[in-house]
Amino acid sequence: MQLHIHAIPVLTTFDAPPGYSIVRVVGACWGITVRSRSVIGTACAGCQQIFGGEISALTELATESRNVAMQRLEQHARAQGANAVLGMRFDSGELMQNTNEIVAYGTAVVIAPNIG
Repeated sequence: MQLHIHAIPVLTTFDAPPGYSIVRVVGACWGITVRSRSVIGTACAGCQQIFGGEISALTELATESRNVAMQRLEQHARAQGANAVLGMRFDSGELMQNTNEIVAYGTAVVIAPNIG
């Protein structure tokens, strides 16, 4: 699993990072991915359920899916001219059996360093 380094600040709060101010609110931004579990992954998860504990195959799928959604969120914000995302959240839902939509969303903004 690869750690994604953000090119712009992506924060869960609505406050600008310390030492910065919000210059302009660009608007909503989001990143979406739709993932399905493979037959093999589902079978392995079923085996892990029998013995209890963490279902590592599904944890890895969820983590990778969230990372992809966040990368797309950042791309969408930057394409709109933003240099930060505030109020970032995740949402997910099942679209059909064994298929989930993962959405990262927030508010795209332009921030600038405080002067003085």
